[in-house]
Amino acid sequence: MKMENEIFRKIFWWSSSSSGSDSDSGSASGSGTNRKCCRPMEKIVPTTTGVLVIFLLFFVAGICLSSGWIDSSIFSGISYQKPLRCTTGNQIQTCSRDYPAANINRPSNLICPSYFKWIHEDLKTWKETGITKEMVEKAKKTANFRLVILNGKVYVEKYRPSFQTRDKFTLWGILQLLRLYPGKLPDLELMFNCDDTPRGRGPKEGPPALFRYCADQGSKEIVFPDWSFWGWVETNIKPWSQLLEEIVEGNKRTKWKDRVPFAYWRGNPDVGRKDLMACRGSNEKEWNTHLYVQDWGKETRTGFKQSNLAEQCTHRYKIYIEGWAWSVSEKYILACDSMTLFLMPRYYDFFTRGMVPLQHYWPIIRDNNQCASLKFAVEWGNNHTDLAQKIANTSSNFIREELKMDYVYDYMFHVLNEYSKLLRFKPTVPPGAVELCSETMACPATGVMRKFMEDSMVKSPSGSSPCNIPPPYDPSTLEEFIKKKSNLTRQVQMWQHESQNINKTQ
Repeated sequence: MKMENEIFRKIFWWSSSSSGSDSDSGSASGSGTNRKCCRPMEKIVPTTTGVLVIFLLFFVAGICLSSGWIDSSIFSGISYQKPLRCTTGNQIQTCSRDYPAANINRPSNLICPSYFKWIHEDLKTWKETGITKEMVEKAKKTANFRLVILNGKVYVEKYRPSFQTRDKFTLWGILQLLRLYPGKLPDLELMFNCDDTPRGRGPKEGPPALFRYCADQGSKEIVFPDWSFWGWVETNIKPWSQLLEEIVEGNKRTKWKDRVPFAYWRGNPDVGRKDLMACRGSNEKEWNTHLYVQDWGKETRTGFKQSNLAEQCTHRYKIYIEGWAWSVSEKYILACDSMTLFLMPRYYDFFTRGMVPLQHYWPIIRDNNQCASLKFAVEWGNNHTDLAQKIANTSSNFIREELKMDYVYDYMFHVLNEYSKLLRFKPTVPPGAVELCSETMACPATGVMRKFMEDSMVKSPSGSSPCNIPPPYDPSTLEEFIKKKSNLTRQVQMWQHESQNINKTQ
C-alpha cells in the first residue's frame, strides 16, 4: 500500500507539473481558489444625490452603448442575438444575408487544454509539403462530403449518405462554430468521412487529406469532434451541453463508496465486443462485472426507458471498450464519477490522447486474460477506495472542465484554422455544392431532429476569441509523455501478476 501511494503521488505531481496548459486554463477560468475573503458590506442608505448620480451613470452608459462608443459585449459577452428564422407558407427556405459579423477583437486569456497539442501532430504529415488540391481530391473516393468555407459561408457537396444522421449533425456542428466565431475562420476546403474505421496510410507521394472522428497509428486521418456532441437522434441521446449537466446531477445521487462495487457495461456486443461478454459468467461475482446487452430496437419501441445515460452512474466502476472502432460512449462513461476500466483501445479520438493511466482511468490490456484483469481491477479498487475514487473524480473533472462545449468548439476552430494554413491552393465552390446554413438545415427538420438542433444552436457569437492553442510537443517531451503512459500500464500489469502469484502460493 505504501508503494502504491508513492506511485500515485508521483503520477499526480507529474501530471500537474508537466501539463502547464491545463493549470493555466484552470486558473484563467476564475475558479476562485485564490480569492480573498471580503468583509460584509455595510448598510448603505440612499440619498437624493446618490440616486441622481446613479441615474446619470445609467443615462450616459445608455448613450454610449447606443452610439457604439462602448461595445455591449463587455457587459454581456455578446454583440447581438439572432434566433432561427424560418420562412412560412410555400416560400423556399434560404440563408439570411443580414447576419452581421461579430466584433470579436478581445483576445482570450485562456490557454487551451493540453490535448490541443495533438492538432499539430495530426497535421505534421503535411507540414513540409503542404496540402495540395490533388491530396484533397484523393480523399473523395471514401468521403461522405466535401466542405468549403468561403467568405464566411458554408458550401457542401455530398457524395454518399452516412450511417444514420452523422453527416447532418457534423455539418450542423460546423455551422454552429461559424455562428460562435463569425468571420474568424479563413477560407478552406476539406473532405470528411463519417465512418467508424480509418482506412490506413496513404500513398508515399502524398497521403490524402481526410477528416474523420477517429484514427490509429497506422492512419493519417485528421480527427474531429463527432456528431453526438449535437445529439444522436437514433438513440435519443441529447446534445452534449445538456446531457453533461444531467450526468453531473446524476453523479450526486449516490456517493462513490455507496455505489455497486462491480464493473458496469451496457451496449451492443455484436460490433466487435463479444469477447467482453465472456466476462459475464453464470455467477456475476465470478469476474466482478455487471454486463448488459442493449437492444436498440426494443429501446426505440419502448421510448428509450433503459438508455438514460444520466441514470447509469450507479456503479463504482464502468467499462469502456471499442466496437468496430472508437465509441462515442467514451465521454459518457468517463463523466460518470466511476473509475473507468479502459480496455486499451487501438483507436483514438481528439481528446483522449491527453489522458493518463492511473490518473484518468485504469488500463486493461484487451487479450485472453481481460476477464481476470477486470476482476483484479475491481478488487484493487475495493481495497484502495480512496485511490480508486481519486481516479474517478479526476476523470469526471477532466470531462466536465476540459471537454465542455466551449472547448469542443475551440478545438474545431483551431484544427480547421491550422489545416487552412497548409493549403497550397485557393478553395473554390464545386458545381455540385449547395450553400448550407442553420435555417436550411433546421427549419425543414421535424421531431427529435428539430428539437436537438434548436437545443444545440448557438444563439449568439462569443465575446472573445478562442482559447490560445499551446505550441507543439518538442520530440523529447512527446517521447517522455508516451513512455510515461506505457510504464504506468505496465505497472498495473505487474500488480496483477504479483497478486496472482500470491494467490497461487496460498
